[in-house]
Amino acid sequence: MLQGFKWPSLQEPEGGTTYNVPPSAELSLSDLLGTAIGFIRRQYLVVFSVLPLTIGVAAAYLYTTPPIYSAQARIMIDAGKVRTFQQSILGDDPVSSAMVDGQIEILRSENFALSIISKLHLSQVPELGSDGGQVDQVISRLFHFFRPPHSASNEDKAESDRELVILRQFENALTVSRVGTTYAIEIGFQSTDPSRAAQIANAVADTFIVDQLDAKYQAIAKATSWLQERLNELGSQASAAEHAVVEYKTKNHIVDSGGHLINEQQLSELNSALIKARAETVQAQARFDRLSQILRADELDPTSADVATVTDTLQNTIITNLRQQYLELTRREAIYSSRVGKDHLAVVNIRNQMREIRGSIIDELKQIAAAYKSEYDIAKARENSLQKSLDATVAGSQTTNEAQVQLRQLEGAAQNYRTLFNTFQQRYTDSVQQQSFPIAEASVITRATRPSEKSSPKSLRVLAIAAIGGLGLGLGLAMLREISDRVFRTSKQVEVRLNTPCIAMLPIIEPSAEDATVRNAAATHRSPARVIPPSNPARVIAPNAGLFRYVIDSPLSQYAEELRGVKVTTDLTGATKSNKVIGVTSSLPDEGKSTISASLAQLCSHGGARVILVDCDLRKRSLSRDLAPNAAVGLLEVITNSASLDEAIWSDRLSKLSFLPVVVRSRLTHTSEVLASAAMKRLFERLRESYDYVIVDLSPLAPVVDVRAATHLFDCYLFVVEWGKTKIDVVERVLNTARSVHDNLIGVILNKVDLVRLGRYDYNSYYARYGYYTE
Repeated sequence: MLQGFKWPSLQEPEGGTTYNVPPSAELSLSDLLGTAIGFIRRQYLVVFSVLPLTIGVAAAYLYTTPPIYSAQARIMIDAGKVRTFQQSILGDDPVSSAMVDGQIEILRSENFALSIISKLHLSQVPELGSDGGQVDQVISRLFHFFRPPHSASNEDKAESDRELVILRQFENALTVSRVGTTYAIEIGFQSTDPSRAAQIANAVADTFIVDQLDAKYQAIAKATSWLQERLNELGSQASAAEHAVVEYKTKNHIVDSGGHLINEQQLSELNSALIKARAETVQAQARFDRLSQILRADELDPTSADVATVTDTLQNTIITNLRQQYLELTRREAIYSSRVGKDHLAVVNIRNQMREIRGSIIDELKQIAAAYKSEYDIAKARENSLQKSLDATVAGSQTTNEAQVQLRQLEGAAQNYRTLFNTFQQRYTDSVQQQSFPIAEASVITRATRPSEKSSPKSLRVLAIAAIGGLGLGLGLAMLREISDRVFRTSKQVEVRLNTPCIAMLPIIEPSAEDATVRNAAATHRSPARVIPPSNPARVIAPNAGLFRYVIDSPLSQYAEELRGVKVTTDLTGATKSNKVIGVTSSLPDEGKSTISASLAQLCSHGGARVILVDCDLRKRSLSRDLAPNAAVGLLEVITNSASLDEAIWSDRLSKLSFLPVVVRSRLTHTSEVLASAAMKRLFERLRESYDYVIVDLSPLAPVVDVRAATHLFDCYLFVVEWGKTKIDVVERVLNTARSVHDNLIGVILNKVDLVRLGRYDYNSYYARYGYYTE
């Protein structure tokens, strides 16, 4: 024991202690992973208890369900065969997706199914009859039981119902589908007998082909008869139309030449000649205008490019020689001018020669211009002549054109009748040939064989679905259980939801049988002889007061270590204000606040401090019954001056703890007024002066208002929450209604923590047991 030990003064760190750490708005990957792992650790029993159940249901289903075998046959809609017939009749390619879909609907039709049932006598097969299943048997027997006797109409109705049942079961077992985007159709049938499945699938394919042949033969016969009648009608109409064309040509003197009318040929030739004449006229006029423009120039230079660009000047030898002489004289004139000057006689003679040559060139150009003028006049006259001939021909062909319009209509009608006649004649020939040898549109490309393995139920698939469904259902139940778990489990929950630090997590402590005996005796106001001997009248706290002395009996336990953390936190918080009077309360009764009050008081007093524990729970007074069961006076007698404080205080021999019990001889009605009285305030002022710590066990906040009425008496509060039991919304509500308690709250103590289950919610453990080492 550490007798006389004084706790050191604990100062708050610089800057203060901040407990309100709001959760991050964005969870990191590690946080999400930790949340998922914690969820699995907590709820794995729920998840993995549902999984065997679903797998067992799937196994029972596989055991009781008969195996189903599926056989497939394939038929091909032959595009070439269809085109040979139908293109000759319809004139286009009929094979398309819509056509294949139509064939599939034929295979699924009721009439086709009834023909297969009748052909194979499937009504005698138990699988498709009324005995095909347990449900059908029950329905059939009930119908037979309630059927009136000797009723022909009822018998017919029963037979009709049975046929309908067989038809529906056949349709459910038959599957018809298109293979991709091809013209192939897959026919499947499911049955409990593999041989029967293959037999029916092949029968469906064969029957479909036979029905197609019959339908094709009937269609061809009808088409042949219709084509023959139509041919006779079209032949008469074509002949009449051709005779009308010949008579109209004779009447209007319309003569063809190589498939064209004579006036049309004349117009074409005249038009071509006129276009050519106009082009020649324009060309001649252009040459003449160009040369005339050159001659109109004031000073013609024989060496200029204009003279050289005229076509005839390039071919005229006279002009070419004169231009060469002119160029030579120009060169000589330039040389002499530079030597003897521009006014020298030789230079003047050269210039005169150049002038004569220029005149000769102009004369030659004028002759060429006259020739151009003559060519232009001739071309213009020819153009005018052709224009007159064309106008006359056009005027003469107007009458012919009017007649030709009617002629084209007659010729078109005759040509249409003749084309239709030839087309129908070819189709009639093809139809007669196909009628003698009809070809089916479909052919079997794969016949169904006896399946060796069942198609359903798929054992692995069923078990996999059951496993996945079991995991999903288990996770759903686990999530529902997790969501409905609205209690405090971790310190982080306390800090986030209550905006208050969680300063301790006290493990649950199971009392021994001996402690239970003492507590039961105290509850009945009887003191066991071994607790307080009758011969000892001193006011001494019972030495075997159960869990109230656990912190002294087990000083190295986690329970004691967590309480030391509570004391350190209280001292740190009290560095800036007086925290002598500490109230301990909770939301609901039986959360352990009285035990924690006594344990904290024992711990502080055992460390050498002057501590008094006060029982202010005037309704229940559990501390007084356990620590001072034989008390005659207490808190109420002190504040009413019926007894002195020294007469009411009890003490503990080991820890020197002082205890002020409360003695209630009758039920109090206004306990809140007692706590709020001035006498109670004076008592607590005396306790402040006499003790280092005044720890008060208060009533819970939810059921009574005593704590809220006495908030002026206390410096701070410790709030006790029972781990895994007290609802979060209850705690939030009581703290919101008692704002003075919340504002002066040092922290929350999670009590009765199950350390084994705590690992499922918070697997970080910071506590380790330290022992004494001896040499």
